[in-house]
Amino acid sequence: MAVKKVISFYGTGRRKTSAARVWVFPATEASFTVNQKPIDQFLCYPIWVAEAQDPLVVTETLDKVEVKATVKGGGPHGQAGALRMGLARALCQYNPNLRPVLKKAGMLTRDARIVERKKPGLKKARRKPQFSKR
Repeated sequence: MAVKKVISFYGTGRRKTSAARVWVFPATEASFTVNQKPIDQFLCYPIWVAEAQDPLVVTETLDKVEVKATVKGGGPHGQAGALRMGLARALCQYNPNLRPVLKKAGMLTRDARIVERKKPGLKKARRKPQFSKR
């Protein structure tokens, strides 16, 4: 009995405090699952779903691949951004000819913006206590 080898392509994406691990498989029936849930159930807001699927739409591979991902940390918007970057990186492994399209769309660039730390003596990172003259 022959063992069927599954070909998969992997990409990691990070955004704010979220980290996504994304696997792409060539498939006849397309699906997108995140943490064993369909993407529209995992990311309940349609704009976040569209953001996570951007690399598939830009490269026109929405119906050609199966995507499985695991996401940890952060909120739903950061998770959608992490999924977007991880998926773009995995698609670059799947087909290196897609790299210029994804690079031009800005999907391979890490967004390094994170929350600034709180400083001592302040309420938040830059918010000072309210001043009262009397």
